[in-house]
Amino acid sequence: MGLATFTGGIHPFEGKALSENQPMEILMPRGDLVYPLSQHIGAPAKPLVKKGDPVLVGQKIAEAGGFVSAPVIASVSGTVKAVQKHLTAGGSMVDSIIVENDGKYEKTEGFGRERELESLSRDEILACIREAGIVGLGGAGFPTHVKLAPKDPGKIDYVIINGAECEPYLTSDYRRMIEEPEKVVGGLRVILKLFDGARGVIGIEDNKPEAIKKMTELVKDDPRIEVCPLKTKYPQGGERVLIYAVTGRKINSSMLPADVGCIVDNVDTAAAVYMAVVRGEPLITKTVTVTGDAVAKPKNLVVRLGTCYQELIDAAGGFASEPEKIISGGPMMGQAMFDLQVPVAKNSSSLTCLTHDEAAAMEPTACIRCGRCVSVCPGRVVPQKLYRAALKHDLDLFVKLNGMECCECGCCSFVCPAGKPLTQSFKEMRKAVAAARRK
Repeated sequence: MGLATFTGGIHPFEGKALSENQPMEILMPRGDLVYPLSQHIGAPAKPLVKKGDPVLVGQKIAEAGGFVSAPVIASVSGTVKAVQKHLTAGGSMVDSIIVENDGKYEKTEGFGRERELESLSRDEILACIREAGIVGLGGAGFPTHVKLAPKDPGKIDYVIINGAECEPYLTSDYRRMIEEPEKVVGGLRVILKLFDGARGVIGIEDNKPEAIKKMTELVKDDPRIEVCPLKTKYPQGGERVLIYAVTGRKINSSMLPADVGCIVDNVDTAAAVYMAVVRGEPLITKTVTVTGDAVAKPKNLVVRLGTCYQELIDAAGGFASEPEKIISGGPMMGQAMFDLQVPVAKNSSSLTCLTHDEAAAMEPTACIRCGRCVSVCPGRVVPQKLYRAALKHDLDLFVKLNGMECCECGCCSFVCPAGKPLTQSFKEMRKAVAAARRK
């Protein structure tokens, strides 16, 4: 039997060798900490502190602003300097709480108080996850407590932990599985306690044999958990294609994974669930890969949320050569940055610094109708036709051509010999369609 996979996809340069053998290294912040109130899908959090207030490690400094929202937890002790707008890695100005770090790291009462999982009810587990401020740590940042509370829990028969980490250059999830597999499996067991009829599956691409070996050994005596080796192919870690690869079930843009009996969480999210529910520690750190050929010493850093990106570069020895492009995330789905004075947020995964910007160097030419974009698209749409709709800004035609099934993975742009900005065009159109539907 072959490796689990999907139709389409590409094989970009992996770039993982730069940092995959670098153990996770704790980085303590030097400057002020900045906590954006929008670090998740949904309503922004509402501040609970004001200028001059003292804060402690583990203190809730902003509460959820709605049902689909998540609180913000202080990662240091100190004093609130301001509540004001601040630049984020996405390039937008967001309301943020700025805390002056006193360097003492004094914790709230009860921080780190361990709990016995078997004694906790479903509601208590969900409350722990909610109060810990956990969101999806591998992608868009959907509040985890909401994801783990579907309308009919009894219909969930798969809990899939996404260990694919298919994005080039990123290795933080790999290091987590190598160094702290117990936390990942522990988090999966917490989630499985919410779904009595579900099996746990940990999907890992086969370019990570050591991770597959470690995780398989750890779960060999657990009848509810198995490891599923995946074919190494981008975007194997995309939620829709991962579900198909593991279960053979298909979902589209109008569906949620729960509609086909699945819950999907990232490796880091599972570890955060374990730390919150069992170890009594809210989400205050994030593992970030600092990598790329422009970085002097690529690393996997465990950093406190709110830490400035510039401090991450400094910890990695600065730049070996001047970067032409800096990306928050990986080269396929990350966002280009123009300023390093931005904070590490819950969904920060990598800081990728490259000496050459291949996309900018390519001059777009006429489409030659070669069909390469169609052959690699995991969403099974026709990017060439979607692009024509995007050029006309024809929202109705874009929807008619199934443009909302685009997952913005970038495969089409990667293979296009004409250098068309396909993915960027589709991303803008999808936003425009979503905005029109909200109206």
